[in-house]
Amino acid sequence: MSTPENIHTEFHRMLGRDAKEAQLKQRGHVFWFYGLSGSGKSTLANALERKLAEQGFVTKILDGDNIRSGLNSDLGFSDADRQENIRRIAEVTRLFLDAGIVVFTSFITPKRELRAAAREIVGLDDMTPVYVEASFETCAERDVKGLYAKAAAGGVKNFTGKDSSFEAPVAGDPDWTITTDKQTEEESLNQLLEKVLPLIKNS
Repeated sequence: MSTPENIHTEFHRMLGRDAKEAQLKQRGHVFWFYGLSGSGKSTLANALERKLAEQGFVTKILDGDNIRSGLNSDLGFSDADRQENIRRIAEVTRLFLDAGIVVFTSFITPKRELRAAAREIVGLDDMTPVYVEASFETCAERDVKGLYAKAAAGGVKNFTGKDSSFEAPVAGDPDWTITTDKQTEEESLNQLLEKVLPLIKNS
């Protein structure tokens, strides 16, 4: 998609990211949580945000359900709509990043190409994909939102893990993996904190 000729970006006139990070005394970074519905993405993102807030970090969570109820309420779950959903989210995420904020996103993001596209928009060095791993069976047992029961009854179309495939990271991907069906929430949170803090502390 080309940029209309009457659009003139103003980024060069705005206060830069370095100045914002210096003001906030932190480094902006994006942690893109992805995985099956019910794997624990939002739970971990919220717990991590609270821990970091206690230490004075300025953060923002972008959650799939919230985004789809507002900004992306016009999108469905076809491949094309999923692609546009991620594109919009990545662009919004980059705006928060430019303000020096630590961003946590929580989106299923089932395809590797979608995650790669998000990193291209955000910046390869500025985004860490975090795979929140849990088996389909475990997520179905949790069924926090009742989606698995609806999917089993045929009430949810293009349900990830059932009708629509999910692609886990492969060797060579930069993704972190947090396995929530094999450890407690506290263990997962501590594992994340050890990895996150070195990337956002303003040295």
